[in-house]
Amino acid sequence: MLDNTPVLGRSESTELATNRVLRNTYALLGLTMIPTVIGAFIGMNINFSIAQQHPFIFAIGAMAVMYGLFTAIAANRNSSLGVVLLLGVTFLLGMLLGPILQHALHLSNGAQIVGLAAGGTGIILMTLAGVATTTKKDFSFMGKFLMVGIVLMIVASLANIFLQIPAMALAMSAIGVILFSGFILYDVSRIVNGGETNYVMATLSLYLSIYNLFTSLLQLLMGLMGSDD
Repeated sequence: MLDNTPVLGRSESTELATNRVLRNTYALLGLTMIPTVIGAFIGMNINFSIAQQHPFIFAIGAMAVMYGLFTAIAANRNSSLGVVLLLGVTFLLGMLLGPILQHALHLSNGAQIVGLAAGGTGIILMTLAGVATTTKKDFSFMGKFLMVGIVLMIVASLANIFLQIPAMALAMSAIGVILFSGFILYDVSRIVNGGETNYVMATLSLYLSIYNLFTSLLQLLMGLMGSDD
């Protein structure tokens, strides 16, 4: 009779490690909400005039800064500095939420729209994370399609800075909701199936998916429900 003890030991060890990464990811994700909220509050009280006067330059500059910070987080993912850098990034991204939140809250039903966007994001997150965790299905096959989608969306967003087509902006927001929902499913699936074993990088990926889902949903709801009355 073959001895299965070592195999079972490795399997249990892998499952324990995966559960630990998932727990640490959710804990750190919850912590990132603090600097995000603080950053958003500050961002709502800052005049982003350069973003209004030179939106294309501001967008390119912001992406370059974020890319540099993401690279720094990846390089320090196994140290406490990686966590500090991650929290710093979430603070900056919170600040960048300021203008859109300010615009939303100036609408007569702005508070309702922000609440719906936040609630919708939470429901989508819990539903898709639950699907990925309970089914343990490997959704890694979605990776290439999602990356192509995000590249096309970035190009379209930069183009619409010059074109200023409201219908195009609304369509991109709707596509963004679908795209970043897919990213949440993909991100959680990678953790559950052992594709991502570092909780700092797992948190960064999942945070960005949630952040972009919220902004896409908020812009979509503003376009569909926004009222100045």
